[in-house]
Amino acid sequence: MLSKPEKHVFVCTQVRAEGHPFGSCSQNEAEETFMLLLSEVKERQLEGKVQITNTGCLGGPCAAGPTVLVYPEGVKYHNVKSQNDINAIIDEHLIGDTPVERLQVPKDVWG
Repeated sequence: MLSKPEKHVFVCTQVRAEGHPFGSCSQNEAEETFMLLLSEVKERQLEGKVQITNTGCLGGPCAAGPTVLVYPEGVKYHNVKSQNDINAIIDEHLIGDTPVERLQVPKDVWG
């Protein structure tokens, strides 16, 4: 039987045509962010506690992607691109239960 994860992380890997007015997370290396998260969760043996899922658009801000959404809290991050960003989300939020303020989508966009 599969265990219910404590945290579910969605990573937007939306692909849109070049020049689309919204842009897309894929244009900002979203697939790499997704793979880094998967790898780090596995390396830290968090599988079963944390589930990582790639998805289509999470409602932006698309040009500031990759966008990452963490449930059950409903915290949305943007510009998640570096290993440092991934480590901060895992260490501070997924393990420490404290969202990473510097990466969060502003409250006036995702409140």
